[in-house]
Amino acid sequence: MKARVYLDWNATAPLRDEARAAMIAAMDVVGNPSSVHAEGRAARALVERARAQVAAAVGCKPAEVVFTSGATEAAAVLGRLSVDAVEVDPTAHDCLWAQRREGEGRRALGWGYANNETGVIAEPPAREAGVPLMLDIVQAVGKVPFSFAWSGAEMAVVSAHKFGGPKGVGALIVRDGFEIAPALTGGGQEMGRRAGTENIIGIAGMGAAAEAAQRDLDAGVWERVAELRNILETALSLGANNTISVGNGAARLPNTLCLIAPGWKGETQVMAMDLAGFAVSAGSACSSGKVKASRVLRAMGFDEAQAAQAIRISLGPGVTKDDVLRFADIWCAQYAKALSRAA
Repeated sequence: MKARVYLDWNATAPLRDEARAAMIAAMDVVGNPSSVHAEGRAARALVERARAQVAAAVGCKPAEVVFTSGATEAAAVLGRLSVDAVEVDPTAHDCLWAQRREGEGRRALGWGYANNETGVIAEPPAREAGVPLMLDIVQAVGKVPFSFAWSGAEMAVVSAHKFGGPKGVGALIVRDGFEIAPALTGGGQEMGRRAGTENIIGIAGMGAAAEAAQRDLDAGVWERVAELRNILETALSLGANNTISVGNGAARLPNTLCLIAPGWKGETQVMAMDLAGFAVSAGSACSSGKVKASRVLRAMGFDEAQAAQAIRISLGPGVTKDDVLRFADIWCAQYAKALSRAA
């Protein structure tokens, strides 16, 4: 019996060995990172080391990294800015989309830099001076070159488990000098920007994962993943030439393939491939339990039926050529059966 193949890396990446080791070591650190005694300073050192590791991976200053419980908490800062309106990219992740607010006067902008469903990378539009910008770089970190320092954005959101860190920890990147309302109040942690004792175990894992992810990117690991994605895309289009590969020809994440199969619902595809030993999704993991057409694909101009017939296949460094070719063979056979049943 063939081993299962995990092709849902955009939902969550497997925990890296480096992150696991850092977390285990952090479990034995007793002190509170806000305490001034030796034990507290040891805990603080772990947090600051991780802060530097994350900063290096996203191209910002360590002092611009605010640790949070994840990207969703970080994105909520956008909705609390002292502005009259918050405009959000229609294809943005739900964590940004939820912050939109209509109004006249001073505005802010939320933008999905690398789309989690389609993999499409989109630079933010030109904006007037004084319009703050938040970027969702959750899927970009460790997969494509990116520098917050060069981005022009005032804020960005990051989530550890997308690049091999633990779930439940992330970061808000805030440009030096840009003022925000604290994500949580009640304490002075994270330089007064996010109250609550830091999750040093998760933070240590995030830092180690960020460093390892950057090392993989520098070594060209994701270029090889892109080659496998392209092999898969070609095999699927040859086996079923009526499919639509969303974003083909645009700048994309190296690992992501969003495929529309006319006549075959996305959630049915996911179940069929799950039974065949492959993990894929019908869209964002945050909304895949909701049986409805993808808001992202609808915003891109696809109709309701097409948006409901899409799956997302997202690869990682552990995936092999044999894995993707086997997936293509089985998926094409299942698709042919689905079309014959519908005829």
